[in-house]
Amino acid sequence: MQPSAATHSLLRQRWTTLSLLQWAARSLADRGFDEARLHAELLLASVLSCSRLQLYTHFDRPITADELARFKTLFKRRLAHEPLQYILGETEFMGLHLAVDRRVLIPRPETELLVEQALLRMRAMDKPHLHVLDIGTGSGNIAIAVATFEPRAHVTALDVSAEALQLAESNARSNGITTIEFYRANILDDVLPGRTFDFIISNPPYISREEFSLLQPEVRDYEPRIATTDDADGLTIIRRVAELAARSLHAGGFLFLEIAYNQSTEAREMVERAGLHDVQVAADFAGHPRILSARK
Repeated sequence: MQPSAATHSLLRQRWTTLSLLQWAARSLADRGFDEARLHAELLLASVLSCSRLQLYTHFDRPITADELARFKTLFKRRLAHEPLQYILGETEFMGLHLAVDRRVLIPRPETELLVEQALLRMRAMDKPHLHVLDIGTGSGNIAIAVATFEPRAHVTALDVSAEALQLAESNARSNGITTIEFYRANILDDVLPGRTFDFIISNPPYISREEFSLLQPEVRDYEPRIATTDDADGLTIIRRVAELAARSLHAGGFLFLEIAYNQSTEAREMVERAGLHDVQVAADFAGHPRILSARK
């Protein structure tokens, strides 16, 4: 593959921190990337092993040939629409640092709302121990956050992907959490027979097959399809989680589900048909119905 005009420009000039940052931000913006300046800053800060603030306090620092080559490699990945979190190899979730790569879905702010709402219910429950099931753990973000912020929680985390579980376990260890039970399981099968829980929390693959094809390339082409869509109507796993919750929750236990912006009516009906009560749907940051909760 021939070098692009952008990479030719990189090779022709002598660069400082500020000039390279300005060029990269402008190049991303010209190609329609959102948050171009922020992404340029984060990529360059990663290469230089410094903070974003230090990019500006050392703005006239010359960029070495080795640093330029490493930046070019990362920058080309972003130009190809690879998510910034995968390029950097990490993300933040509720103040926790998590490794992420193409094995797992990138945690979103909406899922922070899911966990925050579940934690509020946990703190109101007067029990010495809380048994929590995280379905589709991915990077482990939900399980690790619950175990971190609710000391009474005993968390069991499931995922169908052995590769995702490997990363989730590593993330738990790096955050000092050693109490989560990780299991490989497909919840369409009979999972954990006889086990019961106070809380079931899940961010399932809720994008329909039709909507998946319309997603931005960062999601469609890079994030794991199995964690994003059920390749059907987007409701397959939601329906199954509702059935599992009706069977596996203690009396008075809670289900918390993240759903798509347009699924609240169908998801509510599924949960109620499964036999759960007090169904509520909270809005996300954009005002869309996103976090469904219900009680057994």
